[in-house]
Amino acid sequence: MNRLFAQSGIADIIDKVERGQRLGGDDGLRLMETDDIAALGYAANLVRERMRGDVTTYIVNRYLHYSNVCWDTCKFCSFYRKPGEPGTFTKPLAEIFKWAEQFAGQGVQEMHIVGGLHPSLKYDYYLDLLRGLKKILPDTALKGFTSVEVDWFCRIARKSLDVVIRELVDAGLDSLTGGGAEIFADRVRDILCPNKIRARRWFDIHEAAHKLGLKTQATMLYGHIETNAERVDHILRIRDFQDRTNGFQVFIPLAYHPENNALRGVRRAGGMTDLKVYAASRLLLDNVPHIKCYWISAGLKLAQVALGYGVDDLDGIVYEHERIFHDAGSNTPQEVGEAALRAMIAEAGRAPCRRDSRYNLLETVNA
Repeated sequence: MNRLFAQSGIADIIDKVERGQRLGGDDGLRLMETDDIAALGYAANLVRERMRGDVTTYIVNRYLHYSNVCWDTCKFCSFYRKPGEPGTFTKPLAEIFKWAEQFAGQGVQEMHIVGGLHPSLKYDYYLDLLRGLKKILPDTALKGFTSVEVDWFCRIARKSLDVVIRELVDAGLDSLTGGGAEIFADRVRDILCPNKIRARRWFDIHEAAHKLGLKTQATMLYGHIETNAERVDHILRIRDFQDRTNGFQVFIPLAYHPENNALRGVRRAGGMTDLKVYAASRLLLDNVPHIKCYWISAGLKLAQVALGYGVDDLDGIVYEHERIFHDAGSNTPQEVGEAALRAMIAEAGRAPCRRDSRYNLLETVNA
């Protein structure tokens, strides 16, 4: 036991971490509730360096939002627009393909594709979207769609999940996003998103992807009406599922942004809460390789600090087309150059490294 933390209220948990023992739900709840942020950071960083050393990864990517039209009305969402409302957009495929042509030969490793549940777009639109992008950018991995979107595709195509996943993969899909997870607890979903798929369906969709060899992401939207116990339950459900499939390559905690949506009276979680969530996620998810801080949501300064609280990935370098968190009130920059991001990582005492969509390192790092 590090003697600096021998008197900490989580000293017994630190002892388990130092011994490499798996933590339980009660441990997780105490991690979420502790005020000993230094001890928490020590424990999370111990695991982070055990798994990843000092390497901190990022990717050269682009975002594609094909439409913000959505029939659903999740209370926490600031991105969607109902059909016919001012501010709606739906991009024709020809417009998307022309936009994508500018990235050919530019070393873009990943295209992140998400949108709303559009009531009029046909299923073939999504397949043709993937085929066209893959033709234009054959060396760019297509990371597309939330589980909610995939479930929607099954409904509008009137096809089974296994068939839809196979057709998406055949059209060029390389991985699924982690969106739609929010908080798995039914109590929370009944209030925030009663029409959205439940946890079981979310996991079923990821399992279908994992069976085909796709690697996927898992997320958690926190800092709204959920309890600490519901956060821990969410994380442990992901851990239990990962024990079976080993298909998640990263976990991404996402702080709720309260502006411009229907969820009233909720303040943005503070920085200490953010660090607790990152650290507890790293400590509980002993079988998920990476913890990501999505800097476009968290902010650059918090992202830098989070590298000492279990985080080892900062996602991408350019977000000029990211809209979801900026529509929700994020005031982070839309673009950060590669040199600036690398300098920020190095200033935190970490070793910056480009990666691809599967978290393979694209350069040699001395760390």
